[in-house]
Amino acid sequence: MDVIFLGKQILITRGGSLTTFSIANDVSKYFVIIPAMFYMFPQLGFINILGLTDPLVAITAALIFNTVIIVALIPLALRGGVRFRPSSLNELLRRNTLIYGIGGVITPFVAIKIIYVLMVLGGVHW
Repeated sequence: MDVIFLGKQILITRGGSLTTFSIANDVSKYFVIIPAMFYMFPQLGFINILGLTDPLVAITAALIFNTVIIVALIPLALRGGVRFRPSSLNELLRRNTLIYGIGGVITPFVAIKIIYVLMVLGGVHW
């Protein structure tokens, strides 16, 4: 039984953390891409929570962020994810959800907004 419990903890710690971050990351990027897709429909402006006014620059900022985050996560995935700490499965799930789930939502919002602002300040227009 100890071997099975240990295997579950390793799987949740290493695979679960990156999977949780990846899913949350993808969800947050939809808040950039969907408003840009429906830019012509002002009734859907409420989903543009970042206030990005140029749809092509917004999508480009999301693509740049996605490229950077994938490259940044490759070493973490190859190394085996996050460090293993023995704990209950409920505690591991709660920690992964809080750290990687919330971090996976907030990080893209902040980073995409910064990239967008830098692009607009740099004079990028389409």
